[in-house]
Amino acid sequence: MKIKELIVVEGKDDTTAVKRAVNADTIETNGSAINNKTLDMIRKAQQARGVIVLTDPDFPGEKIRKTIAEQIPGCKHAFIAKELALPKAGRGIGVEHAKPEVIREALKDAQYMQETENEEISREDLLDAGLIAGPGAKERRELLGNILKIGYTNGKQLHKRLMMFQVSRQEFAEAILKLRQEDIHE
Repeated sequence: MKIKELIVVEGKDDTTAVKRAVNADTIETNGSAINNKTLDMIRKAQQARGVIVLTDPDFPGEKIRKTIAEQIPGCKHAFIAKELALPKAGRGIGVEHAKPEVIREALKDAQYMQETENEEISREDLLDAGLIAGPGAKERRELLGNILKIGYTNGKQLHKRLMMFQVSRQEFAEAILKLRQEDIHE
């Protein structure tokens, strides 16, 4: 599978994992303290070929993703669920631990993230769905992120993430129905 866009990853091990899964070029951020030189490279890549951001499903990965989204609009974002980015043994979480088929699926499902003023889903909707506060809310958010392929986020950021990915009321309702069928802490 050949990917036209450049894929932004965190480090060399992530590049190795991506190249095992697909034929693609990568840009490595070399950690969460992403510098201006790297941002300029990503900006140039976005203009020339497009960019897919594929960072680890952890706090530093989200920090990198947020920095890129703020600085370089129009990038696609791909997510790998935490449980699919765990090592067979040892510690850590990351793209480098994901199986090739998981990486291919994440890249295939990459989506644009953009700011929007159109609020289809309210914070009240999130409360009603048990996604903010209460027992099991974290697990439901994690499952929702996997269902919608927008990654995991905390309660405060969920509303913003739904808006950035322009999730419609219908998509949200279908995801909540699927979530409830999974019977997570209901």
